[in-house]
Amino acid sequence: MTPNSAPEGLDIAVATNSPQWDTALPDVQALARTAVEAAWAAGQGVGAVQTTEVSIVLADDAFVQNLNRDFRGQDKPTNVLAFPASGGGMDEGPTAQPPGMPVLLGDIVVAFETAMAEAADQGKALGDHVCHLVVHGMLHLLGFDHQVAADADVMEALEIDVLAGLHIANPYEGGVAVDGSTP
Repeated sequence: MTPNSAPEGLDIAVATNSPQWDTALPDVQALARTAVEAAWAAGQGVGAVQTTEVSIVLADDAFVQNLNRDFRGQDKPTNVLAFPASGGGMDEGPTAQPPGMPVLLGDIVVAFETAMAEAADQGKALGDHVCHLVVHGMLHLLGFDHQVAADADVMEALEIDVLAGLHIANPYEGGVAVDGSTP
């Protein structure tokens, strides 16, 4: 894990468990942190009264496939998984922690091979796509979802705004959603 330089009140831990990340995108950990910080601010996480911790794991497809199988019942890799510590994001309340300990918001896990293939297929820079996936995962941790069309519209609009603030083009202009489907 790398040291944290996030805004006050937000601790971000980034772990890379696949060397492919650092080879393909040497600044991937900084990009992931920047994406979390931007989503945190846009998703109203800045109002948190206690230090909040987010963990990001930059993994390979095999690692993500195991998680996807074990926790979602889908035995295949996916681009990003988000695991809220509270089970449903900040709107359900923080997980109880001892005094002085940060609130655990949750974990975001990104799969290298899937992210790389999607970026290539969609004609996007890998760094831009990774930022989008991390923003998407962070918004899930903050309680946003896309199971219902109206909620998906809200979440996608917020993603577009956050990414625009990072000088990243609208990821949905090509007509491909984060889950790979076409809207």
